[in-house]
Amino acid sequence: MRPHRPAQGGGLAVLVVVTVLASLAAPHATALRGLVADALPVIAVPEAPGARPASGSRTARAVAFALRQRGKPYRWGAVGPHAFDCSGLTWAAWRAAGVTIPRTAAGQLASFPRVRGRLQPGDLLVYASSGPSRRHVAMVIGPGRMVEALGRGIPIRSTGIRPGWLGAVRPGAGR
Repeated sequence: MRPHRPAQGGGLAVLVVVTVLASLAAPHATALRGLVADALPVIAVPEAPGARPASGSRTARAVAFALRQRGKPYRWGAVGPHAFDCSGLTWAAWRAAGVTIPRTAAGQLASFPRVRGRLQPGDLLVYASSGPSRRHVAMVIGPGRMVEALGRGIPIRSTGIRPGWLGAVRPGAGR
């Protein structure tokens, strides 16, 4: 009995298929990379009591809403449900949690007390920006992490908190 040998040339076919798929995916690489990175497991550092919002709290609902929007496109002036700008995302997230906040990043920064001490999920970080409103806002989702609608061509994503924010506010405090 002769030993079975695989068919010759099968590796070439696989290489061709992989090359075609890679060339089709290349224009979407940035968006795909963000989606894949967000899907990777994160090893959590033990947190101090009270660092995470209670699962039924308004803060937890606002954070969960914002996280569900990941992957949707950025569009200036949009408040959902298919696209958001930065302040439209935070406005819609807090609205979904039953909390009314101003529509713009500057209004959000001006309307709530500044955070003193440690950032908590649901806090809003406002940055200077070169965009039309001159302000950008993102929502803290956990230790060192935030969710944001950064700008044109960048889908809503979760990312590490960047330094240099102008101020942090806590919309759901005391509610």
